[in-house]
Amino acid sequence: MTKTQKAEIIEVLSNEFKEAQSVIFCDYKGLSVSKLESLRKAARAKDAKVQVVKNTLATIALSNAELTGVELKDTNILVWGSDSVATSKIAADFAKDNDKFVIKSAYVDRAPADAAKVEAFAKLPGREELLAMLAATWMAPITCFTIGLDALRQKKEEA
Repeated sequence: MTKTQKAEIIEVLSNEFKEAQSVIFCDYKGLSVSKLESLRKAARAKDAKVQVVKNTLATIALSNAELTGVELKDTNILVWGSDSVATSKIAADFAKDNDKFVIKSAYVDRAPADAAKVEAFAKLPGREELLAMLAATWMAPITCFTIGLDALRQKKEEA
């Protein structure tokens, strides 16, 4: 790889990491290409990205994006996205299905985190689920009111 190619990669990654809320570092040794492609496909569906990056290039890009506090070692595949919960779910779900895919560390909400925090974020409900819960909560008083009115109507009809 030439210096200009490395500089381009660093620039692209720096811009991506500046916009990302979560960047998850995982070990992928021993995974087949088809498995990695299924991870990329799952990430694309949730507006996240997956890429294998050299540690030196990733470290420079992370520092350019003002993300510090995590040391990169060995081989790493990076999963990042603008939604912390969705990105964590992608990595955690893939790790459950593949023993050779291991979450090592991360930046969650732009703060250093360990694998346990990524797992905890993966267990949280997603945006759509939270909106559905909120709508159900808002609808509860109206539902109870209409049930009460119907019961009152039935009682008056019986009387």
